[in-house]
Amino acid sequence: QVQLEESGGGSVQPGGSLRLSCTASGRGYTGLAMGWFRQTPGKEREFVASITWDGGSTRTADSVKGRFTISREGTKNTMYLQMNNLKPEDTAVYYCAADRIHAGTNADYDFWGQGTQVTVSS
Repeated sequence: QVQLEESGGGSVQPGGSLRLSCTASGRGYTGLAMGWFRQTPGKEREFVASITWDGGSTRTADSVKGRFTISREGTKNTMYLQMNNLKPEDTAVYYCAADRIHAGTNADYDFWGQGTQVTVSS
């Protein structure tokens, strides 16, 4: 079973930056496609970005394109989300996800972290 742990959330003013990290551990934690999703109360979980198992291909939601960058340490078990020029509408709980095959945009990944809160407010 794969465990995912996020870190790096917090509070920041509009225009600020944060970097989220996600570390995978446990049996079968290498070679996974990974992604970030976010969720606010009363709304469905929203795709933010994803990256293939080898880091060769990424996808980013239009709402964060040009501001957020997803990356990983090759096939290693750590993934990052660099978030720049943050806006109040980016406030959400951010979840790390991993999948044995696909780095898709649907929230049907095999494994999920517990989430980390990001709050953007002046």
